[in-house]
Amino acid sequence: MSFLKGFVTVCAAIFFIFVLISVGAMSSQFGKGASFSNLSKDSILNLELEGVIIDGKNILEPLRKYAEKDHIKGVLIQINSPGGVVGPSQEIYSEIMRIKNELKKPVVVTCNAMAASGGYYVASAASKIFVNPGTLMGSIGVIMQFADLSKLYDWAKVHTYSITSGAFKDAGSQSRAMTEQERAYFQSMIDEVQGQFVKAILANRKLADYIVEKYADGRIFTGESAVELGFADKIGTYSDAKIEVGKLAGLGDKPELFTPPKKRPDMFEILGEVKLPFVEAKPFEQALDLIGKPLAIMPGVFN
Repeated sequence: MSFLKGFVTVCAAIFFIFVLISVGAMSSQFGKGASFSNLSKDSILNLELEGVIIDGKNILEPLRKYAEKDHIKGVLIQINSPGGVVGPSQEIYSEIMRIKNELKKPVVVTCNAMAASGGYYVASAASKIFVNPGTLMGSIGVIMQFADLSKLYDWAKVHTYSITSGAFKDAGSQSRAMTEQERAYFQSMIDEVQGQFVKAILANRKLADYIVEKYADGRIFTGESAVELGFADKIGTYSDAKIEVGKLAGLGDKPELFTPPKKRPDMFEILGEVKLPFVEAKPFEQALDLIGKPLAIMPGVFN
């Protein structure tokens, strides 16, 4: 009985420590309070698009929640992204287009270290694009990656079987080599999505077809080259972009910014998502999640 009591006490102590760490992490993230206006005055919605675009909800939710409010007169988005999954990139793009065309509010993008592939897809919808001279831009293209693990399975003496309803249901399977028919099938899909990417750029950047076709081959160029070629508008900093969106929104060169407060998670979200200090992120697992998906992402991010 004493052993059981001791075991329960240790478990309770470990759980208590974990909760303290979780609450501490939450406090460090939310306790300082977000710097934002109370939307009682005309403001610019201030957002960030950071890292690989997986589902886009971190920027889509505040865009949809705040962009339509009367006191929001424009949107400023800072992008630092190598791209990501095509669908979410297109969804963010479409939301920016809606704000511009339906709500008639300017959207200005400022690109930090990179705005490549899906990141540039998003940026191309903006009213104006600001870049640093050394910002990595472009990488206009689509990629799908697959892994053939059949030799590994053979070495491990593992045999896999698929029962499918159609010839392409297990296309891209990791347990065998891809057939030429499957390769052609995936290539047609990539070509279709690439056409959507190019069409979006042509619609917003007002570039000649031959310019976009020439540079939509996956190459990366600097922010300085992007301005010269017409893929971006101006060399400038975040402060310059802030002045620009303020003027476009009719708020002058010192507009009030509204930065949405971060969502305060409940205890279950904390326990499920907050990582302990000694647990490192595993980008390899994230890379595995992206296998077999159409990606607009800068090469070299995971491979």
